[in-house]
Amino acid sequence: MTLIYQGITLIVVLLIMWHMLKERRLKEQIEAALVLLPLILRLLLIK
Repeated sequence: MTLIYQGITLIVVLLIMWHMLKERRLKEQIEAALVLLPLILRLLLIK
C-alpha cells in the first residue's frame, strides 16, 4: 500500500515540477515550490 501511495505522490510531484519549470511568472513558480515541499516530504516518508 505504501508503494502505491508513493507512486501517486511521485506522479503529482513530477507534474507540479513540470508546471513550475514551464511557468514564466516568478509568483507561480514560488507557489508551485511551496506546494512541492510537503509532497516531497511525504514521498520520503517524513511526516
